[in-house]
Amino acid sequence: MLKKNLTLAAVILGAVTLLTIPSMTTAAKAKPAAKVANDGRAKCYECHDEVKALKEGSKHAKLACTVCHDKMDAHMKDPEKNKPVTIIDQALCGKCHKNQMDSFYTMNRDGGARKEKGVPAGRSPMQDKLLQGHGFTFEHAEPRGHAFMVTDQFAVDRFQGGRYQIKGGWRNIDKMGKTWDVLEDKGKDFKLKETAMAGNPTCIQCKTSDHVLKWKFMGDKGGKWDRTSDVNDVAKDTNNPVGCIHCHDPHGTQPRIVRDALIQAVEKDRSGNIFSKGGKTDLKVVDFRGFRKIGVMEKTDSRMMCAQCHVEYNCNAGTQPSDGKKVGYDDIRTNHFPLKNSMQLLKHYKELDFFDFKHAVTGARLIKFQHPEAETFAGSVHDKAGVQCHQCHMPKMKGKDGKTFSTHGVVKPKLTVKASCLGCHPDSTVEKKLYEIESIINYTRGKMRKSEYWLGQLIDTYATAQRAGVVESVLAQAREKHEEAHVLWEYWTAENSDGFHNPSLARESLTGSIAASKAGVKILNDAMAVVKKEDVKK
Repeated sequence: MLKKNLTLAAVILGAVTLLTIPSMTTAAKAKPAAKVANDGRAKCYECHDEVKALKEGSKHAKLACTVCHDKMDAHMKDPEKNKPVTIIDQALCGKCHKNQMDSFYTMNRDGGARKEKGVPAGRSPMQDKLLQGHGFTFEHAEPRGHAFMVTDQFAVDRFQGGRYQIKGGWRNIDKMGKTWDVLEDKGKDFKLKETAMAGNPTCIQCKTSDHVLKWKFMGDKGGKWDRTSDVNDVAKDTNNPVGCIHCHDPHGTQPRIVRDALIQAVEKDRSGNIFSKGGKTDLKVVDFRGFRKIGVMEKTDSRMMCAQCHVEYNCNAGTQPSDGKKVGYDDIRTNHFPLKNSMQLLKHYKELDFFDFKHAVTGARLIKFQHPEAETFAGSVHDKAGVQCHQCHMPKMKGKDGKTFSTHGVVKPKLTVKASCLGCHPDSTVEKKLYEIESIINYTRGKMRKSEYWLGQLIDTYATAQRAGVVESVLAQAREKHEEAHVLWEYWTAENSDGFHNPSLARESLTGSIAASKAGVKILNDAMAVVKKEDVKK
């Protein structure tokens, strides 16, 4: 047991060399083993014995330290003064993992680019009305893959007034690569009509691995960037989308997570979080002298690895419902993972004392959700069966070299049904599975449309009731119903499976939204009937 714990500790601490901002030395120096390669690593191991335990015997054992670290000579001469340069670029990993790298940057044209949710054929046709007063109404587009996650975020109309545009215009809409090879900065004085000035560092650092050395745990002050940093400065220092090191330890290749708010949420509740099995969570966490935490797993859990981004999280400034005070980026609540589903989130955010914005018509205190896939999947039929994200979204494929690998394009399973579905459902067919998937999506979208209709009715009835002179106490009751109905609906415009990840949860939530809206409409109509009677008497 002692040997196992020491080995695991070494696995965790192996990330220390990657995190070179706070220097790491050990009091006890390990003696180099006789079989250690004569490539300079023995000198590194004199201080980094934990890296030795991690690296030797692993799949990366043959790699010299200089493969991923530069300026080593200066570091060896004065380790405290001269930090080695850690190469984070995905292209370095791609030299050995070509199939994975090529699949990550393979163009997937399904769905297209700049596909707006808030249009008649979109996921949320009534979005502009139901989110009135929020920046997402300027543009809220469907995602189009990890290779575009940074460039699409910076080019969207709600980010910094349209300051960042694709070089060469629309003919380069499918261009991939480093951010500032794809985009151009039009300058701080540039602003397009009908755009918003949204954006914040917390959201950016979730979509890239570039800042793993520059961002202190939870975005607190102490790194190059923090939650209060200028968003444009952070953007200009962001050159790559999320990379290999988000999910793979670079020394020993073990599965891991680096997203700070996820680590915090798991640590807060190890036995009851959405990833726990049998009351336990397979995540070993180490704090690197108060600067950074890394979580390492013994076995791959892509539910947790994907949950570094595919969750509902708060990264925005907001307001406290208890007293109306503003919540700024200096507040830890602007980097927060609830790990709760649609039925639980209203209560959660009330207890957190936070809401995003007030609806422009009703004044209801609303939450704007982000892509809550992980907590939607939790407890579903597939989750209970032990299925993980990578089995459906990263199925095994054969490369041009004939080698089998997990595709890293991370596409919709309906595009890879044979590889994604038939391994577990061998008695089915591609056609049957596609029909089942589309049936779930059709049904869920129907409930989403009805939810939107009744929310629209509630908003319109509220405006009518306010003009009719309905008293504030009744209007307040209607606003509470609006807040409830909104959470149970809007969650599903942000969740990207249209109900497939958890059809029963989608139905329960969306019908709950409809019921809450209808209840709000009734409260207002009843009050207006009383007002009308009183007017008649007068």
